[in-house]
Amino acid sequence: MERNTEINIQLDWSEMDLFGHINNVAYFKYIQAARVNYCELIGINTYRPDQKLSFAVAASSCQFKKPLHYPGQIKVRTKVEWVKNTSLQLNHQIIDQHGDIAAEGIDVLVIFDYEVNAKVQIPETTRKKIEEIEQRSF
Repeated sequence: MERNTEINIQLDWSEMDLFGHINNVAYFKYIQAARVNYCELIGINTYRPDQKLSFAVAASSCQFKKPLHYPGQIKVRTKVEWVKNTSLQLNHQIIDQHGDIAAEGIDVLVIFDYEVNAKVQIPETTRKKIEEIEQRSF
């Protein structure tokens, strides 16, 4: 199975601000899309009512490197930086259509069981999926 940790996003005219570049809030939407994509790859999500294991965002940040402009297309690349007992860190790069890094984002996610309303240990199957994607051990 192919594990695509890179997503393509078409910039939308509505994301521009008064200065003619993409608003900083949109960058967090791109990071969110990449986060959801990665979590789906490793088997944690929130859209299936039969699956109670999901995640909660403990922290999210973005370092803006250069402005994005409409029209355009970006790629968001995601990789895992570290995995602990109940949490993991995702690093994101937002790449513009010229191949330049426009922003770098970081998410810290806590694995959360919404049935018991508490954080839980990362399941071994999930850890193995992460290691398969990242091609390294955690």
